Order: sequence, then structure tokens, then C-alpha cells
Amino acid sequence: MPLPRPIDVGMSWLSSGMRLGGGLRRGPIGPRPETPLIVYEFEACPWCRRVREALTVLDLVAEIRPCPKNGPRFREAVKVRGGRAMFPYLVDPNTDVEMYESADIVRYLFERYGDGPPPASLVGPLFPLSSQLASLMRLGMGAFYRGDPKKAPEQPMVLYGMEASPYTRIVREALCELELSYLLQPTPTKGQRWGALRERSGKAMVPYLIDPNTGTEMHESADIRDYLVATYG
Repeated sequence: MPLPRPIDVGMSWLSSGMRLGGGLRRGPIGPRPETPLIVYEFEACPWCRRVREALTVLDLVAEIRPCPKNGPRFREAVKVRGGRAMFPYLVDPNTDVEMYESADIVRYLFERYGDGPPPASLVGPLFPLSSQLASLMRLGMGAFYRGDPKKAPEQPMVLYGMEASPYTRIVREALCELELSYLLQPTPTKGQRWGALRERSGKAMVPYLIDPNTGTEMHESADIRDYLVATYG
């Protein structure tokens, strides 16, 4: 059951604060992948946060395949691909690279798609503690499967947002708990998608969800979560 809205939003802001704005701004970027990356992860995992922050910093589009505990689909897929239900797990179809371990994934992403080494905020010694505190602030939201396998949509959602946004986090948690895959369109500050988002929706505001299965497009995290639960929960 979701928390009362003011408490939910306040604790999500605290979670962002634990990471001091990690996943807010775009950094120097390098070559762009032709095909979106695929990341198996789950929202409550502090190590998965490291990869999501890197995706925002590098402005990399990725298909997120959520793996909540007890989820029937994507956890099993990781076991088949990699041999273990361990997260995060990266698949890069551009290079045929598949790998576990968040620090290794981040270094790979910056080496392949960045313009310089990863920042200390992602690979330094303070990351584990700050990321675990950020997860604790959310009280297990985005950890367990609460969906209905019979309602699984055919096509992934599309989500505009950034890792540091407390409102985007609320939507990601719902997507994870319902095990709904989505194409993450990172929208960091100094990123290039704000203009396209404003043109499409009339507002330069995240989160913004597109559901190609129903033709629904919407802002506002509370409305998006209610829609997802009503449609796929």
C-alpha cells in the first residue's frame, strides 16, 4: 500500500538527498549506442541505483526490465542468461557484452559511451553507504512483485525522467513492483530531451509516461502510479 502522499514525496526527497543529487546532471558523453542497452534491475537495490545514475549522467537510453522479488518473468530470464539471480545485470546488444557487478558495469559504460572516467560519486568509497541509506528512506518500495501476470502488456512503456527526481522515483517503483518493462529516456539537466518533451506534452516536466499499449500519455507521478496499478495491477 502506498504511503500518504505528503510522506511519500517527502521520503523520496530524502532519498535523493542521501545521494547529493547523483543522477541529476548530464556529464561529458562519448559515442552513442545504435541499439538501446538492456538493464535488469530492481528499484530498491542500492547497487542498481549506481547503474541508473550512470545512465542519466551518460544520457543513455536503456530498456529497463524490472526484477522485483518474486517476479515471475525477468528474474528467471537473468538466471538463464547469466546463471544467477543477481542484480544489476547489463546486456549491451551493440557489443554482445553481458555482465554483473554494478562497479564493473559503470566502468564499462563510461569507457564505451563516456568521455572520461566515472565520477567519484559512483565509484568512490562513499557510494555504498549513501546508496544504502537512500534505499532505506523508501521502506522497501519497489522491492516486491505486486502485479498480475495475466495483465502483462505486450510493449514496454516509455518513461522520461532522471534518477535524482523524487517524483520519477515514485513512478519507477510502481513500474518495478508491477514488473513492467520500460524504455528509459534519461532527461538530465543539460540533456537534449527537454525540448522534445515540451513539444510532445506541452510541459518540460518529469516524469512523463507513454503507454503504447493503450495510447495513454501523462505527467504527475501520483496520477501515473494510479493509472499503472489500475491497468496492470
